[in-house]
Amino acid sequence: MHWRTQRDLGELSAAEWFASKGARICFPVGHSPDWDFIAELDGRVIRLQVKTCISFQNRRWNVTVCTRGGNQSWSGIVKRFDPESCDYLFAVVGDGRRWCIRSDALQGKTSIALGGPRYAEFEVERGHPRPGRIDDEAVSTIAP
Repeated sequence: MHWRTQRDLGELSAAEWFASKGARICFPVGHSPDWDFIAELDGRVIRLQVKTCISFQNRRWNVTVCTRGGNQSWSGIVKRFDPESCDYLFAVVGDGRRWCIRSDALQGKTSIALGGPRYAEFEVERGHPRPGRIDDEAVSTIAP
């Protein structure tokens, strides 16, 4: 899957979760360097950065939270995660698991490992697995 498609599906998964909680969702016109969308929930405006991951190693999802460019003319500069740039980091991984982590609770500036005890309190309801990954649970929800 192309990384842009993966990113778009992750943002939609995060927006769907917030909408299911009653939030109003606002996407920026044009690129926003610090957040992917805003959710208004119970009168509070929340800036969200969404990250996706399909890398599963040592029983953990290794989510990159820094930005390393994305084009062929990359200068080699890494933009590390800044907890002041957004209120929450929403992570969506390949099997559909999702986390909504307060940015001030993140301990990594370039990557974090999800699926263990460190961020367990921030895990939210599971979404859909990424396309191409069909597991028994997913099939049972769509099969007649």
